[in-house]
Amino acid sequence: MIVNDAEVLAQVTAAVDAYETALMTNDVEALDGFFRDAPETVRYGVAENLYGFSEIAAFRIGRTGGSPLRERLRTEITTFGRDFAIANVEFLRTGAKQPGRQSQTWLRTESGWKIVSAHVSLLQGGADQRLAP
Repeated sequence: MIVNDAEVLAQVTAAVDAYETALMTNDVEALDGFFRDAPETVRYGVAENLYGFSEIAAFRIGRTGGSPLRERLRTEITTFGRDFAIANVEFLRTGAKQPGRQSQTWLRTESGWKIVSAHVSLLQGGADQRLAP
């Protein structure tokens, strides 16, 4: 198995960048398109646990104003073979002091790269306050 094949890494990096653009512009249709439409898809958010694509899509529709604006501080993407990747993002929401973290598991499907698992969390006071270099 090849780790971080250049072609695969470029594909996943483009998908992660496009996801970030959709998140910051609250493009709900595009955001839904990044997630695998399956009951096994999971998204743990800052204040919600969503099981299955239908719960994730319903959350997006009900989220007034979309995601808070943020700046990506660091992005780490690792690909394993040609069909599996993990993306980790450290970010800082506008006006926040503590950074947040986002992890996504990406799978190549018949319709392109899709998120099958995602987790978003915010560091709390007293936690490791290190920001990315």
